[in-house]
Amino acid sequence: MLVFGIPVDFILFALTLLGVALFHRYTLPVALTGLAAIIVYKLVFTGFKFGPGLGGFGQHMAHEWVTLTNLFLLLMGFALLSRHFEESRIPDEMPALLPDDWKGGVTLLFLVFVLSSFLDNIAAALIGGTVARHVFQGKVHIGYLAAIVAASNAVRSASSKPMSPPSSRCSFSRCPHRCNNSDILRSSRRPQRD
Repeated sequence: MLVFGIPVDFILFALTLLGVALFHRYTLPVALTGLAAIIVYKLVFTGFKFGPGLGGFGQHMAHEWVTLTNLFLLLMGFALLSRHFEESRIPDEMPALLPDDWKGGVTLLFLVFVLSSFLDNIAAALIGGTVARHVFQGKVHIGYLAAIVAASNAVRSASSKPMSPPSSRCSFSRCPHRCNNSDILRSSRRPQRD
C-alpha cells in the first residue's frame, strides 16, 4: 500500500523516528509502539516476505534472528561502554580541561575525531555525547549532536578508498573475477582509432 508513492511501512518508520526525536525522554516506549504499529500493519494488510499472517511473521523472525541478536548485543555493548565511561568520572573533569569559549566545542569535536581513528565510530560518538552532556550541563543542541556524529564518521570517510574508474570491474589489483585492474586501466587510456 502506497501513500503519495511512499510505502506505508516507511511512513510508520519515519513517524517512529520523529516520535523518538520529539519524545526523547520516552524513547523505548515510543520505539516499541512504532514497532508494534509496523508489525500490526504488516500482519493485517501486506504480509511479510515469507507469507501473510503469523506464519509469515514467524518465518521472517526465524530468518532474521541472527541479525536481530547481533544488533541487540551491539547496542547493549555500546550502552555498557557509555555507562562505564560515565562512571569513570572522566566526563566530570572535561569542563576544566576544555577551553571556556567556542574553542572548547571545537576541541571536543576534534577529540571525537581522534577517538574514532582507533575506536568504532559509534563508540566515539557515544563518548563524545557523554562528554558533551557534562560539558554543556545537559543542554546539548541537536546540531552539536549532528556535529559529533559527523566528526566520528569523518575518519572512516577520509580513509576509505576512492571508487574505481567506471571501466574497471573491481578495486583490487587481482579480483575474484580474474581481471587485472592495471590492464583495464591501461586499455581504457589508449587513444581510440577511427
